Amino acid sequence: MSGHNKWSSIKHKKGAADAKRGKIFTKLIKEITVAAKTGGGDPDSNARLRTAILAAKAENMPSDNITRAIKKGTGELEGAAAYEDVIYEGYGPGGTALMVEVLTDNKNRTVSDIRHIFTRSNGNLGESGSVAWMFKKKGIVTVPASSTSEDTIMEAGLEAGAEDVISDGDIFMLYTDPSSLESVRSALESKSVKIEKAEISMIPQTTVKLSGKDAETMLKLIENLEDNDDVQKVHSNFDIDDEEMAKLSV
Repeated sequence: MSGHNKWSSIKHKKGAADAKRGKIFTKLIKEITVAAKTGGGDPDSNARLRTAILAAKAENMPSDNITRAIKKGTGELEGAAAYEDVIYEGYGPGGTALMVEVLTDNKNRTVSDIRHIFTRSNGNLGESGSVAWMFKKKGIVTVPASSTSEDTIMEAGLEAGAEDVISDGDIFMLYTDPSSLESVRSALESKSVKIEKAEISMIPQTTVKLSGKDAETMLKLIENLEDNDDVQKVHSNFDIDDEEMAKLSV
């Protein structure tokens, strides 16, 4: 599992996501609005919107908020800004690679902010394509281990197209081709399996081991990037031992 997925898991256990729920909702609403604007307001025919709605429901976003965001995207309600999808690539402590997905209405402001965050953590932005080759796009379905038996998760997931199932303590992570994400999610739900999260992510093909000050600086870099209003997702290829990760997350 990539280091960033480990970090996300620890943050979830600590309840850190709840402390930033307002910011999470803002990012999700932005994604839903853009998805509806670019692909239409019907989630059955718009995979990006369907995934965004699923992510919003996983964070317990009220249905009214989701509906308003969709209507802003389709033009049924006013107030939708002109956002642009951008991916920034760069390097962090120890030569780690990062991909930063953003939705912005001002690229000049955003790239300046992102560059500043990298610089503060001994990192730097790279050119487009500089690290993308190190990652592969995958669907990930996260399931609480307490949701059902491992056999049910394995059987339903693999039959629906999951390529791999990994146990990480109290959660299972099912990796899929992006096109199979929805079918795997649906298959699990049909077995009454609780879905914690279903998303498209960039999975590193190799990882860079970090410890000590580099590990601490890396986690701070990730947090600062995620705290930026324009940043939607951050992907990295760092790897930190579980024991040290837990210590640093306190």
